[in-house]
Amino acid sequence: MQQSLSCFSTLRFLLPFSSKLSPLRPLFHTAAMPPHGPNSQGGRRGGGHSSGRRGGRGGGGRGGGGGGRGEQRWWDPVWRAERLRQQQAEMEVLDENEWWNKIEQWKTGGEQEMLIKRNFSRGDQQTLSDMALQMGLYFHAYNKGKALVVSKVPLPDYRADLDERHGSTQKEIKMSTETERKLGSLLKTTQESGSSGASASAFNDQQDRTSTLGLKRPDSASKLPDSLEKEKFSFALKERQEKLKATESVKALKAFREKLPAFKMKEEFLNSVSQNQVLVVSGETGCGKTTQLPQFILEEEISSLRGADCNIICTQPRRISAISVASRISAERGESIGESVGYQIRLESKRSDQTRLLFCTTGVLLRRLIEDPNLTNVSHLLVDEIHERGMNEDFLLIILRDLLPRRPDLRLILMSATINADMFSTYFGNSPTMHIPGFTFPVAELFLEDVLEKSRYNIKSSDSGNYQGSSRGRRRESESKKDDLTTLFEDIDINSHYKSYSSATRNSLEAWSGAQIDVDLVEATIEHICRLEGGGAILVFLTGWDEISKLLEKINMNNFLGDSSKFLVLPLHGSMPTVNQREIFDRPPPNKRKIVLATNIAESSITIDDVVYVVDCGKAKETSYDALNKVACLLPSWISKASAHQRRGRAGRVQAGVCYRLYPKVIYDAFPQYQLPEIIRTPLQELCLHIKSLQVGSIGSFLAKALQPPDALAVENAIELLKTIGALNDVEELTPLGRHLCTLPVDPNIGKMLLIGAIFQCVNPALTIAAALAYRSPFVLPLNRKEEADEAKRYFAGDSCSDHIALLKAYEGYRDAKRGGNEKDFCWQNFLSPVTLRMMEDMRNQFLDLLSDIGFVDKSKPNVSIRNPS
Repeated sequence: MQQSLSCFSTLRFLLPFSSKLSPLRPLFHTAAMPPHGPNSQGGRRGGGHSSGRRGGRGGGGRGGGGGGRGEQRWWDPVWRAERLRQQQAEMEVLDENEWWNKIEQWKTGGEQEMLIKRNFSRGDQQTLSDMALQMGLYFHAYNKGKALVVSKVPLPDYRADLDERHGSTQKEIKMSTETERKLGSLLKTTQESGSSGASASAFNDQQDRTSTLGLKRPDSASKLPDSLEKEKFSFALKERQEKLKATESVKALKAFREKLPAFKMKEEFLNSVSQNQVLVVSGETGCGKTTQLPQFILEEEISSLRGADCNIICTQPRRISAISVASRISAERGESIGESVGYQIRLESKRSDQTRLLFCTTGVLLRRLIEDPNLTNVSHLLVDEIHERGMNEDFLLIILRDLLPRRPDLRLILMSATINADMFSTYFGNSPTMHIPGFTFPVAELFLEDVLEKSRYNIKSSDSGNYQGSSRGRRRESESKKDDLTTLFEDIDINSHYKSYSSATRNSLEAWSGAQIDVDLVEATIEHICRLEGGGAILVFLTGWDEISKLLEKINMNNFLGDSSKFLVLPLHGSMPTVNQREIFDRPPPNKRKIVLATNIAESSITIDDVVYVVDCGKAKETSYDALNKVACLLPSWISKASAHQRRGRAGRVQAGVCYRLYPKVIYDAFPQYQLPEIIRTPLQELCLHIKSLQVGSIGSFLAKALQPPDALAVENAIELLKTIGALNDVEELTPLGRHLCTLPVDPNIGKMLLIGAIFQCVNPALTIAAALAYRSPFVLPLNRKEEADEAKRYFAGDSCSDHIALLKAYEGYRDAKRGGNEKDFCWQNFLSPVTLRMMEDMRNQFLDLLSDIGFVDKSKPNVSIRNPS
C-alpha cells in the first residue's frame, strides 16, 4: 500500500466486509478502486464543492451508458444477439448421474453445505434443485446463478459472502515493509495503552478514578475503615432521613405514595426480600413498583442502621427511565438528585459518596461486571422491565444465575410489567413470586374502522404509502416490503367484512396500507380529539424520531393545533437531552392541552400521570439484520398484544380514557401474545464479544443457559463473522481488535470501522459512513422520481462508483448548506431526508464521544472535533 493512498481509499478496505485487522498479516483485502482517489472525484450538488458530472451512467467515461466501457453495447440488437450466443456456448452441461453421486457422497459427510461454482444453465440449475429436494436437502442459487449452494439446513434469500460485489471484486494490496512496520507499531501502541492519541498514563488515571467501562465502585469499606466509622455513618444517614421526612414537601408526596398499590404491599415485599435470595415481582404499569420498591429497601436499610453497608443498584433498559426514576425518588425523599439516590448512564452520571441507591442502564451494569464479576459490596440488585426481553437483560440473567451461588448475601429482585412471572421464577429455581394489582379507570377502545367512522376522515390511496390508484391489488404489486399481517388484511373482502360501516369508511379501509404509518391520519385523529372530546393529555405512540419530527412539523403548520397558547406539543425519544424531559411529566397550565409524541419508551419505562387519550399506531422499531451491509438495524414492526395492553393502560390513570388504535381489529387479533425475545431474533455478534470479555467459557455453552437459548446455527454464524473481521482468533479468543470492540456499544462491524478510522487519522469520514450504516441511508426514493433520485446519488459518488463516497459527499454538502441556512432546499433538490441527516449528526457526536471515552481520539484537536460545526 503506497503512501499516496488517501484516507477515503483506506476506508474502502475497512468497511464491514473487509479482512481481518492483524499486525501479522501483510495483505489487506479491498474493493477495486478507481485510478484516482475518490476524495477528489465525488461531486457535491449544491454544496459549493462540486467536480461536475462526468461520463456515462454507472462508471464514468464514454461508452453510451455502458458502465464506461465502449465494448458493452446491449442496446445494439446485432451485438446483443452475438453476445447471448457466446454466453450460451460457454454454458457447461450438467451430468445428472455425476452430480447425483457427488451430492449423495457429500450428504454422508460432516460438512453443512456444498458450494458449486459452475456455469450451468437455468434448466440445469433447476435439475440440481430437484435433486436436492428428492434427497431432503435445500438448494439456492446466488449471485445471478454463479454460486449454487446445496445445504442440510434452510438457506437465506441473500448471502453477502457469495455476492460478487462483496467478494470477487475485492483485490489484495501489498503494503510496503515500512508501511507494515508503522501499522504494526500503531496497533501495538493502542493495544498496550488503550489509546491512539491520549497518553497511557492519563487513560489509566481516568480508569482508576471512575472507570470508563462501567460504574464507579462504591467501595464504602475503603472510606469507612472500621466498624465505628460505619456505625457513625449509618446513624448520620438515619438522622438525615428522619429530618427530611418531617418536611412539608416530603409529607405531601408521601400522601401520594400511600395511594399507590405498591405501598399497600410494602411489608409483604420487605419480608419476602429478607427471606429469599431471589424474588420475582409483577405489576401493572403505574402501580408504583419501579419508584417504590427500591425506595422501600433504601428506607428500611437506613432505618435499621445498615445504611453504610447498603448499596442498591436498579437497572433500567433505557437512559431516560434511569434518569427520570432517580429524579422522582430524590424528590419524594426531599433531596437533590445525586445525594442518597443517583443515576449513571454512559457518559453521564449524578452520584456521590453518599449515594446508596443507583439507577443505571443494563449496559452500564454489564460493563461493571467485566471489572467486578462478583459485584463486590452490592447488597441488592433490582432488574426492571424484564418482560421486554431485551438482549442485555437476557444476557444479564444468565450471569446473575451463575453469580448467586457465589454471593449468597446478594438479594435479587426481578420486576415485570406483565403477568408472566412464572417463567422467570422457574429459571431461578422456582423462586417466590409476588403480584401487585394495579388500578386504572375504564378505557374505551376504538380500532381503525371505528376511528374512521367516528371522525369521518377519508384515507386516499395516495395518503397511505404514496401508491397510485385505488385498487388494493395494484397496491400489492407496488409494495416491496410487506408483512404477514398487512397481507392478511389485504385478503379480506372489505365490503363483506365491514358491511355495517358506511361506504366512506369502507373506501378508506380499501385505501389503507399497513406498510407504513399514515402521519396525516395521526394528525387528523389528534385534531378530532382536541375539537370534540373532553380535556386531558394525549399520548401518541410512533416508531421513531423521523415520524415524531414529521408529525411535529405537521402540527406546527396546522391552523388549529399549531396554536401554542392552547396546545403544548412535546416529543419523547431516548436520544433527547435530559434537560428537555421535565415538561413531559409536569401538568400544563389550565386551558392548555399536553400532546406527547413518543416511541415505545412510554409503554412501561415511564409514567405520564395526566394522560387521558392514547393514539396507538401499532408499531415499534425492533432490531433486525441488514444482510447486505452485515449490520444490525432498527426497523418498524407490529407490536404484541402485551404491548398493546400496556399502551391502552396509559389512558386510564386519572379518569376514564380512550385508546384510538389506528389499525384494524383484524390485525390486532393476529398479534402474537408476546414479542419474540431479542436474543432469538437478532444478530449475536456484539453479545458474543461481551461473553468473551467476561471470561465465562465458550460462547455456545454460555448461551445454551439462556432463558430461551438462541438457535445454535445463529451462534455459529456470529462466531464466524467475528473471526472474519478479526475480533476472534481461530480458538475463539479475543484478539487486540476484539478487546477494543468490547468497549464500544455498537455493532462490531461499525466499531471496527470507527477504530480503524481513528488509527489511520481519518475519523470524520469514518464517523459519517458509520452513522449512515448504523441508522439508515439519507437518500430517499420517491416512486414517481426514481430516475432523478438515482442520478442525484450517482452525482455525489462521482467517479468513485461508491455508495459510501456518495453518503460522505451528500453529508458534507448538507453541512455546507446548513452553514448558509439553506439545508432544506439542498435536501429537496438532492432527494435527501433532513430528518435522517440530523440523526446522523447526532450519531456522529455519539460515536466521537465513544472513541474519546476509550482514548482513541482527542476531541480537542480541530481536525477531529465535530461539535458546533457552524
